[in-house]
Amino acid sequence: MTSVARMYALFCAVDYVLSHHIKGSFVECGVWRGGSSMLIAKMLHNRNITDRKIYLYDTFEGMSMPTKNDFDLSGRSASELLDENTHNKEDSVWCLADLADVQHNLRLTGFPETNLVYTKGKVEDTIPGSMPAGSIALLRLDTDWYESTKHELNHLFPILEINGVLIIDDYGHWEGCRKAVDEYFSEHQTGMLLNRIDYTGRIGVKSTF
Repeated sequence: MTSVARMYALFCAVDYVLSHHIKGSFVECGVWRGGSSMLIAKMLHNRNITDRKIYLYDTFEGMSMPTKNDFDLSGRSASELLDENTHNKEDSVWCLADLADVQHNLRLTGFPETNLVYTKGKVEDTIPGSMPAGSIALLRLDTDWYESTKHELNHLFPILEINGVLIIDDYGHWEGCRKAVDEYFSEHQTGMLLNRIDYTGRIGVKSTF
């Protein structure tokens, strides 16, 4: 569940991108029911912007399996937490929502369906095979785990526009996500100031690389 603070940060980020004419698409990895992409789509629709694409990457079958790197801020392993939750329960940490549900929700925004690009599967399997066309203006990562987050950064951050926005949903809650982000920027020896949205969300503007 995305907090009000994180939704407002996304709202401000989209407004920033549009107000400063930062070119590129909007990309979300890990969409669950599509709420964040709906906010983006609605803002674009309300401003009569029809030349931007929104790329939605997800398994559309719930969470992929975590690895040994993945545990929450209290130290509990993600595997243990998933084992305790019923896969099809609505509020489960499995975050189950199928593609048809997400497509239905996005239609409610009025944004052109031709500008919505859905890619089904684990990001480790679909990227870089199915990459956004051109550059990215806003990149939102919400797949929780170490492996997926590192993979997304490796392939998508390089095509994020300078002055484009990076949003990490799980930096504070899932240690694997934090490790992936910290490792990536350390390995590439580039500074990235990530500002705190709430206990878990982080946001930053790309300045180099």
